Amino acid sequence: MKKVLANKKAIALFVLPALILYTIIVMLPVLWSFYYSLYSGTPGLKWEFAGLKNYAKLFSDNNFRQSLMVNLKYIAFVMLGQVGLGLLLALMFNFWLTKFKSLVRTLVFFPVVLPTVAVGQLFAKIYEIQPNYGLLNSLLSGIGLQSLVQPWIGQAKTALASLIVMDVWVAMGFYSVIFYGALLDIPSDVIEAGRIDGCGGFQLFRYILAPLLRPMIITSLTFSFTGTVKMFESALALTNGGPGTATRSLSMYMYSVSFTYNKVGYGSVIAIFIFLMCVVGSFIIGRFDKKEL
Repeated sequence: MKKVLANKKAIALFVLPALILYTIIVMLPVLWSFYYSLYSGTPGLKWEFAGLKNYAKLFSDNNFRQSLMVNLKYIAFVMLGQVGLGLLLALMFNFWLTKFKSLVRTLVFFPVVLPTVAVGQLFAKIYEIQPNYGLLNSLLSGIGLQSLVQPWIGQAKTALASLIVMDVWVAMGFYSVIFYGALLDIPSDVIEAGRIDGCGGFQLFRYILAPLLRPMIITSLTFSFTGTVKMFESALALTNGGPGTATRSLSMYMYSVSFTYNKVGYGSVIAIFIFLMCVVGSFIIGRFDKKEL
């Protein structure tokens, strides 16, 4: 194996197919979007060279700024919710729910494999207020909290929070399985040594488990970040970006600009901005993965 890895031709042979595929699927569309971003209108219809005008328009576009704020709020809460609750569930599987952990893991992971449209319809029924109360409003009404009954996805102040809860619920099982696998790789004698030294539950996590889980935490944060930046399907299924623009993300705004208003050039600028958000955000998260000497 060492001889193979020391051979540069062998390395190139292994890397080249993946590199070609990556270039075709990822890099060419990005370069094509950059080319489109220098033009205004629709290809074949008033397709004119615009230079950097589309980029200048980006910073004066109120709709873009609103969509960006929605994206940033969504990223912050969903990313921390998915990874944080996933880690908490993994700790529960490993230390407290040892008897029924297989059943609980299956139930928690089940939402991950559900179609996005089905999940959107499910939560639309849960949040429903007309013509009948959904599950959430029925529970609030049943325990005497009638004042909290409201159209959760029908008003701007609660629509985004409702969407965040749905997406955290869907994905936390995925991250719990990842963290559970990482916990199984930690030698039991390391944990036992910490307990012998007098570590309580929180100290055991802070000084032993968290440092050992750091690479997996960074990886999970990166996965969650890149997924939340592209926020589209779940918002479309649950709220369709509404009410108004309360849950309209950058991806939804880019789609609307490009295919509803046929401004392909300006839509390409928004797409490039989303791509750069993914790259820069992933780089920043990766900087926290410091190697111990």
